[in-house]
Amino acid sequence: MRDGERIKRKAAELGFSLTGIAQAGELHPEGELLHEWLDRGYAAGMNWMEKRAEERGDVRTLVPQARSVIVVAMNYYTLSVHGTEGPATRISRYAWGEDYHSVMGERLFQLWVWMREEFPGVEGRWYVDTGPVMEKAWAQRAGIGWPGKHTNVISREFGSWVFLGVIISSLALEPDAPAVDRCGTCTRCIDACPTAAIVDPYVLDAGRCISYLTIEHRGPIDPDVSGGLDGWLFGCDVCQDVCPWNRKRATASPLAEFSPRDGFLHPDVQAWREMTGDEFVAQFAGSPVLRAKHAGFARNLALLGMPGKA
Repeated sequence: MRDGERIKRKAAELGFSLTGIAQAGELHPEGELLHEWLDRGYAAGMNWMEKRAEERGDVRTLVPQARSVIVVAMNYYTLSVHGTEGPATRISRYAWGEDYHSVMGERLFQLWVWMREEFPGVEGRWYVDTGPVMEKAWAQRAGIGWPGKHTNVISREFGSWVFLGVIISSLALEPDAPAVDRCGTCTRCIDACPTAAIVDPYVLDAGRCISYLTIEHRGPIDPDVSGGLDGWLFGCDVCQDVCPWNRKRATASPLAEFSPRDGFLHPDVQAWREMTGDEFVAQFAGSPVLRAKHAGFARNLALLGMPGKA
């Protein structure tokens, strides 16, 4: 069995839904498109994107010996749906369960430890959305899926309900065929975006994106945009919910870690708006919701007509 196939088999044993391999090197034209995106101000307040932009264009700046990029994807979809009673208050599906950084990171670390045992002398680094790596571009090159017009990676097997991770490796592995864009003429994600954040096909203005505004953004939200939050308290799934690939291919994840936490589908908004900062940390320990911080969470509640408490 070839080395790449052995790695894929081990990844599957560890719970990864898909694994693909790409040849390491410079990303072109993705690197140039990233600079164009940054120049247009579409990164909004994510200053770290620009600070390490050069590294993002070539993984060999992170691992000089890199010869392959191993990309893993993990299906996080569940069959649960948002509650319909009470105020329209929704949390993005990706944040219903445990933090994917931990769930995937633990398994990716195990894969890396196994690789170091199986291939003595291998050099590399692994990341789960924590380093200057263009995971979506590598996912396409490794055959996992293609970045859709909403900019989320779409796989033929699971739609876009997948998390991504990478191992940059010094191993020379046989690469997979790149994924082909299969969005065609569909524009449902663009048409459905409540804040018109998808300014062009495959181009997202983070400064108008509900996910960015309710999670990463610090401080007040522009009133011209906040009126379109449409009940989203943390993140947004609109562009994924309307995607035909998700409607056709979504299947339930076998991992219990992604099952909804108690109260996430039917939020007790009164209790949430009364939480102090310490109570917020305790309530959402191990959840992606902590990313918004208490101030951001209270701000989001206030925009839903439920003022938070300092």
